Amino acid sequence: MRFRALRFGVPGLALLCTFAVLGGAQTRLDEFKNNLAPNVRSPQRAVDRMLQIAKLKPGDTLYDLGCGEGQILITAAQRYNVKGVGIEISRELAQTAAEKVRKAKLQDQITIIHGDFMKTDLSRANVVSLYLAPLANESLRPNLERFLRPHTRVVSYDYPIAEWKPIDTSDWQGPSGAVHTIYLYEVPESIVKK
Repeated sequence: MRFRALRFGVPGLALLCTFAVLGGAQTRLDEFKNNLAPNVRSPQRAVDRMLQIAKLKPGDTLYDLGCGEGQILITAAQRYNVKGVGIEISRELAQTAAEKVRKAKLQDQITIIHGDFMKTDLSRANVVSLYLAPLANESLRPNLERFLRPHTRVVSYDYPIAEWKPIDTSDWQGPSGAVHTIYLYEVPESIVKK
């Protein structure tokens, strides 16, 4: 009897451990279920051009959606004296960004939010920066139209926003020789809030 209990107990224990691991993995997967873009660091030259084309000025509030380690926000705060809000779905990247903000002594200018930008009110933004895939830009567009005020500038690296017409573009050649496009949009007065 003891042998049978052990024989069924070991597979049962293995199955229980598998469910426990999968349960933990599910919790981790839940954190990333709305992750609309991989974490790809923008070259500093692209960041510089994005901020330049966005025509940042002191007093602006820049929202960086999927801010990664905070590179765009830190550069913008240091060079243009703007406020910044970074929204990052990855807890680890949000913590790294917050630490980099602290090291740069920019806590009074930059706020890092660990969260889902698809569920974030963007109405305080004067400028929004994006480096998302085309499908992500398309998924995000209704939120941009819903939350952003007229004349808010949206700058997107590499990928356009479907059904929006850019007011400016800038091409540059990356280190690998590939040509990249930066798109600048401005929310029109005529946008229909949904």
